Amino acid sequence: MDSGPLDLRQVTTPGDVTPELRQALIGCWIEVTNAGGAAGFPFPPIDASLAAPAVDSLIEGLVPEASRLVIASINGDLAGWLNVRRDPFELIAHWGTLHHVQTRTGLRGRGIGAALMNHVRDIARDEMGLEQLRLAARGGVGLEDFYGRLGWKEIGRWPSALRLAPGDDRDEVLMILAPL
Repeated sequence: MDSGPLDLRQVTTPGDVTPELRQALIGCWIEVTNAGGAAGFPFPPIDASLAAPAVDSLIEGLVPEASRLVIASINGDLAGWLNVRRDPFELIAHWGTLHHVQTRTGLRGRGIGAALMNHVRDIARDEMGLEQLRLAARGGVGLEDFYGRLGWKEIGRWPSALRLAPGDDRDEVLMILAPL
């Protein structure tokens, strides 16, 4: 998977997820988490017994109006992915939230994460009718800078909200992208 064009696509229903894609999502989530990524599991290492139920829950919740996966592939192999969700409650249905933004560790620095983020912005605006996106990121690992370069703004922090280990508390950084 060293070269080739980046293919970006979205998955909007559970029936669109092949067994191969499911396995690739699980493998990527394990890889990213075990490399120290803040992708939904606080304490690595993890294995398929933890990642598979989380992936299955995401897949079961796919519905075009409310939850989609955005997938990046190179030569048919998963390079990265994320989940965009909206809450249908009228008061907040105009914004969505990004979850589980991740790229394969061996492919970092190639613009895959930025491509995913730019593509989801278009999907959120043009297809889901959203006006803004939000996310929460673990502080202290440079994610604020990555998202900031893509136009996201920090809107707040929950100081020491995340306890990774005794004496290792991290801020949860709240970010917004608006307008889309």
